[in-house]
Amino acid sequence: MTDSRLYCILDLGYVNAAEAEQAVAALLAGGADLLQLRAKNQSLDLIEAVARRVLPLCRAAGVPFILNDHAGLAATLGADGVHLGQDDGSLSAARALTGETMFIGRSTHSLGQARAALAEGFDYIGFGPLFPTPTKAGRPAIGLADIAAMEHDVGSHIPAFCIGGIHPGNLAPVLAAGARRIVMVSALLQAADVQAATRGVANALQS
Repeated sequence: MTDSRLYCILDLGYVNAAEAEQAVAALLAGGADLLQLRAKNQSLDLIEAVARRVLPLCRAAGVPFILNDHAGLAATLGADGVHLGQDDGSLSAARALTGETMFIGRSTHSLGQARAALAEGFDYIGFGPLFPTPTKAGRPAIGLADIAAMEHDVGSHIPAFCIGGIHPGNLAPVLAAGARRIVMVSALLQAADVQAATRGVANALQS
């Protein structure tokens, strides 16, 4: 986790569940450091079925598999981590389901929330959305101004991934603002060549 730069998400809002393995294989081959399954408003049965199909791909690639929400299911699956939004309960409640070894991340939408997640003991955070994004429709963008302070206060202690509307065309200013780790979703999943697009972003982050 500490060396991870590119956090990729298999979002079933962009990818049909039947094509999950193909999308994950391309993200992994392109250089994803972490892989999350996000399936808002989907049944637990479908989420579990997709997770059981893509988890072996992550294992084979040596890439941690993280489930969005559903700490109990993450524990059942033997996932490497679970990611919680601001309204998805406390770290202690998730830990009661997952045990002590699983990564638990928190979505944060302000510098104050990022600091609070660090103080609570989360293993990593997402910080954003930096830009407007259809993935989080209706949530205001927070911009780039607080990235440097967040990296200083939080990112120097735990991995902090900037997220929200990031794509290859605006990646440079995000990095110039101080970001060291990012999440990219729709720009990769909707690319004509998912593997090549992912590789381009991974190379940019490493350089």
